[in-house]
Amino acid sequence: MRPLMYHIIINPRSRSGRGLKIWKEAVEPKLHADHIAYRNYFSERPGDVARLAAEITSAVEGPVTLVILGGDGTVNEALSGIRDISRVTLGYIPTGSSNDLARDLDIPKDPLEALELVLHKGSTHSMDLGAVTYSDGETRPFAVSCGIGFDAAVCEEALHSKLKNLFNRLGLGKLTYLGIALKQLFGAKAISGRLILDGKPPVNMGTLLFVACMLHRFEGGGFMFCPDADASDGILDLCAVGDLPKLLILFALPTAFKGKHYRFKGITPYRAKTVTIETSAPLWVHTDGEVTRKSSRITVTCSHGAINMIY
Repeated sequence: MRPLMYHIIINPRSRSGRGLKIWKEAVEPKLHADHIAYRNYFSERPGDVARLAAEITSAVEGPVTLVILGGDGTVNEALSGIRDISRVTLGYIPTGSSNDLARDLDIPKDPLEALELVLHKGSTHSMDLGAVTYSDGETRPFAVSCGIGFDAAVCEEALHSKLKNLFNRLGLGKLTYLGIALKQLFGAKAISGRLILDGKPPVNMGTLLFVACMLHRFEGGGFMFCPDADASDGILDLCAVGDLPKLLILFALPTAFKGKHYRFKGITPYRAKTVTIETSAPLWVHTDGEVTRKSSRITVTCSHGAINMIY
């Protein structure tokens, strides 16, 4: 049954500034042609998506169908603003540079096909959500993955990279991440860490490069760090990368596009409902590729079936 109203948050700067064009030239005309009742909202600066999501879900009584036109980071920011997530059904038109959420859920890259899924062809499924809690009590949600260490450091630098937009326009966005990854890899200092899985005795990692905590199989534009991740099982899948030479990591990381990286000693999978990660020095932390701070201790949890999503 079609909802009475679709509330659509648009990130006009997604896909290197083409988000607005996609909305005006493709999505909006289709909504008019299909006589869909909707309200649209544009983000203008960081924090706007969270604010808009909060305003919409606070003002509307009863069920809310919220559609995001943007990337994984736009979805992440919306999640942080939603009030009473149990009332929300989420639709997604992926226009980001990574689109790992869409990749795992088989949401089409083509905006009109994704819109058709939201409006007519898709079904509503319950989906797990994760949350990172810092030692000071701050909590941030995530839909795809969170990570501490190398992968978050790459995200942090990419967010401020002047080359990212250029390479995205040329269809070479992955080169941005490759160059930054090489720089971060060889500049990384030896940090030790440990994992506490569901309250069990700590797993000492020795040298820790990064830990990815995943609800879905992909992050970073297609790295299949956790091939068995399932966002409907209530479990976090972890990929912990520790004691292996940096030159070997150069060979190991590309194999993660096919999920074959666990053949390398020093790359280890874990599963847990709750994991605490402690490191000997503060490291960058990301949630769905969004990076706000460093930490030396985080607790990551999974909320089973926390949101309804159309796909």
